[in-house]
This record gives sequence, structure tokens and C-alpha cells, in this order.
Amino acid sequence: MLQNTIPMCSSQYERMFNTSRIPGIETDSVQHVSDSRHIVVYHRGRYFKVWMFYDGRLLLPREIEQQMERILADTSEPQPGEETLAALTAGDRVPWACARNAYLRHGTNKKSLDSVEKAAFFVTLDDTEQRFDQKNPVESLDRYAKSLLHGKCYDRWFDKSINLIIFKNGTMGLNAEHSWADAPIVGHLWEQVLSMDPVKLGYTEDGHCKGEPHANLPGPQRLQWNIPTECQTMITNSLSVAEALADDVDSHIIPFSDFGKGLIKKCRTSPDAFIQLALQLAHYRDKGKFCLTYEASMTRLFREGRTETVRSCTTESCAFVRAMNSNHTREQKLQLLKNAAEKHQQMYRLAMTGHGIDRHLFCLYVVLKYLGQDSPFLKEVLSEPWRLSTSQTPLQQGELFDLVKNPEYVTSGGGFGPVADDGYGVAYVIVGEKLINFHISSKRSSPETDSHRFGNNIRRAMIDMLDLFQLDKKDPK
Repeated sequence: MLQNTIPMCSSQYERMFNTSRIPGIETDSVQHVSDSRHIVVYHRGRYFKVWMFYDGRLLLPREIEQQMERILADTSEPQPGEETLAALTAGDRVPWACARNAYLRHGTNKKSLDSVEKAAFFVTLDDTEQRFDQKNPVESLDRYAKSLLHGKCYDRWFDKSINLIIFKNGTMGLNAEHSWADAPIVGHLWEQVLSMDPVKLGYTEDGHCKGEPHANLPGPQRLQWNIPTECQTMITNSLSVAEALADDVDSHIIPFSDFGKGLIKKCRTSPDAFIQLALQLAHYRDKGKFCLTYEASMTRLFREGRTETVRSCTTESCAFVRAMNSNHTREQKLQLLKNAAEKHQQMYRLAMTGHGIDRHLFCLYVVLKYLGQDSPFLKEVLSEPWRLSTSQTPLQQGELFDLVKNPEYVTSGGGFGPVADDGYGVAYVIVGEKLINFHISSKRSSPETDSHRFGNNIRRAMIDMLDLFQLDKKDPK
């Protein structure tokens, strides 16, 4: 439901579990099975199938812990090619499709691959430690984000709808494949997990899940692989491609706590419009120019709706940004800000209600492809790079969290890689009244971008914009 009033299409939720992306030579497909009673766990290069049902019921938390303990205690070594097998899901798609068809669709390998692809979801017991360190906030958060985004490139099964990643020190996160759903769907699940685990289920004083181990529970089943040398070569090649991509990602998280939604609302401005204008101002200061900007808007008011694009770089936003970098009066800047914010809200409403631009153009492109015709206009429009790609991850179930008592329970949001080689990817989540988390990504190989520099520009833009309203600083943030 949108703000608990308007029904939205929930078809994306159907593919949350039991779903995997399948590589193809021409095109990939999404495979969804109606029921799955197991998960697959990756630990130290080995794959384990773990049944989630026994005695006709779902395993209880302490029994799941019991199965994880058995995996952690298993001292067996990976089979040849097993440890880095998932690198195939991280590299180019055609080699993965070829390797899958040639080497993984017969005998033991087919049985094990089916177990992975038909699992409810994929779990990695990661051998690294990640957490937010208050003594080293920037580096610790950046390292945490990069680990969740790509890990070692072979310890996540990137084709699964969801990878649940649990680190050695007990922190956790998600890596989600994007073709089956959009970020709010995954965010909805994650909010439930974050409130259910510490608040509703809880732990005993000695750190175990509540309850008792099961006396007769069969242990996890080690998956068997027979990976030939030729396939191992393809795995190595895919890993090289994936590592080059991963090493190039410059990921940076900013917990912006100078102010939040509370103060922005006192400015009588939409928080999303305010943030989008701050991104425009920050980008102009960062690169000295404007660029085509993508903001994702959901279209779930329609059946099987996914997203539409809000083109956030408008004539009005450019006028505001130029004024902020000139000798205009405060009143003139403020009026231009309000004009740009109103324009942004109008465009967002149009996008949500089916009156956007980009999906319409894409549909025309698909129809022309079907008719075998060409359009220079569509070819040019659809090939323009999005050098600033943005998305808000909404916090949808605020009632699950007491942000005053337990601020550590809430999510820091999610992120994604840059869409253009010389561009930025920015995801943000508005947490409560006083915090906005920004996830910034770019490519180290680009001389034009620097995620930390852009982060500093975002922080400065947010503060400069708030100053235009001259609110009483004594007001609560």
C-alpha cells in the first residue's frame, strides 16, 4: 500500500524466493519454482544444501543455528573448481551460458546446480569481518558496502534473487539480483528481517538463538561437483573479468546527520525534491557541468508495473544551480529552489501515474524492432548515457523500529554501481527525522569522478540549500 491508502501491484513479491536468473546465449531468463524447501549455504569454498523443513514443519531458529554450526565445523576441502565456481555468475553472460550448457547440465553437476538455482535463496557465511566502526567511520562503511556489492567475486551466487551474507563477526547484509524486482521490494523484506531478528526473536545471554537443538535433525548435505579442466579455465577467465570490474568500483557511504526530513519539511519542501536538487548542485560543483540524470520512480499503481524515469535535470533545476554559484540574492535563490522543487514533484507525479517519457520511448523502440524498422531519433535518445543515476530506497515500515531507543537496528539503505563509465550512482534512504544515508559509487578508472569528492559536494550542497531558508537553528533537527 502507498502510505496505507492506495493499493499497489504486489506481483514482484512472488519472485522474492525460489528464483534464479538463468544465462542464455541470446537473452537471460528468470526461473521461478513454486515451492522450495531448502537453501544453499556457501562457506570456505564449499556448497551445502540445507533443508529448512523437518517433521513436516519449518525449522526453528535454534535448529537453523544448529545446521550452521555443523557447516562451520566441517573441515572438508573444496573440490577442484568448486571454490571459485560462482565467478561464472559475476563475469560476462555468454561464457557463463556456454559453460553451464557444456559442463553443468549433466549428472552430478546438474543435480548440484539445480540445488543452487532452485534454492529458496543463497547464504554466504563470509570469512571476513565487517561492521561500522565509530573510530574509523568512512573506511569501515566503504569496506562494508564493497563487500556486500561484490565480495571476492566468487563467494556470492549473483544470479540468485537474494544472497544473504553473514560475516564472521555476526553482522549481515543482502545482495539482490535486479531483474526480478526493484529495490523497495527487497527493502521491505530487509526491514522485516532487521526488526524480527533482534526485537521479536532475540537471543539468549550466551549468544545462542532461543530454543533447543533438535536431537535427530539430519545434517546439511555437501553438494558434489565434477568440474573438468576446461570449465575451470572458463571460471578463471570470468573471475578475472569480475575482479577487474569490482576493483574499479569506488564505493562511498555518507551517513548525513546534519539534518534530515524533519527540517526539510519545515522548509515546506518535498524531501525527495530537496535531495535531488542538492545532487544537481553537487554534480555541477563536482564536474562544472550538467548531465542527463535518472531518478527511479515506481509504477506499481499499474499491474506488473516496475519503474519509470524522472529526468531530474530540468531547466528549472539548472536555473537554481547557476544562481547558487552566482551573486543572486538569497530571496532569488530561494524562489528558484521552490520553482525547481515544484517542477520535480510534478514530474515525479507524472512518472508514477503513467505519464512519463522513457518507458514510452522504449516501447516505441521495441515495436520498431519487431517491425524491422529504424529510428535515428530513438537510437540517439536511448543511447545517451545517464551520468548521474539516482534512486531513493524508501523506509516503508517505520513502525517496526524505535529509532530513538535503537538507532542501530535500522538499515543504512542499499546501493548500486555506476551506470556510466564516467558517471555516478547515488542511492539514498531517509531514516526517521534526522538522518539521510547516501551510497555513492563511481569508477576509479575515470579521471572525472571521485566518490569521496562527490560526497563532500553533496554534504556542502545540502547545508547551503538549508541556509537559504534561514530556519532557527535551535529547532529540533
